[in-house]
Amino acid sequence: MISSLRSALSACFALLLVLAFGVASAQAKTVEVKLGTDAGMLAFEPSSVTISTGDSVEFVNNKLAPHNAVFEGHEELSHPDLAFAPGESWQETFTEAGTYDYYCEPHRGAGMVGKVVVN
Repeated sequence: MISSLRSALSACFALLLVLAFGVASAQAKTVEVKLGTDAGMLAFEPSSVTISTGDSVEFVNNKLAPHNAVFEGHEELSHPDLAFAPGESWQETFTEAGTYDYYCEPHRGAGMVGKVVVN
């Protein structure tokens, strides 16, 4: 009897874990940021995004390449390699709340800067 009860409780606990992790991962989202605007401006589009912890930002090369995204004080999030091909992309996942400022190295002087706010 006790063995059956333990088995049932273990199965319920395992089911709860699966559901909890499944719901958490289903809630994570990915936001797209274009490198270069559709109008051909040297800017990130949008220049500022607000996401939740665990969400990702996908950077997609759009126009007027080359571009990259360097996060000030967060080398682990930076993508210093230049993207040349239209559609070239990469993702960064943000696991800690905070404000993350970034820029495009070749076009920082032209004002190509952005911000990710993580709640």
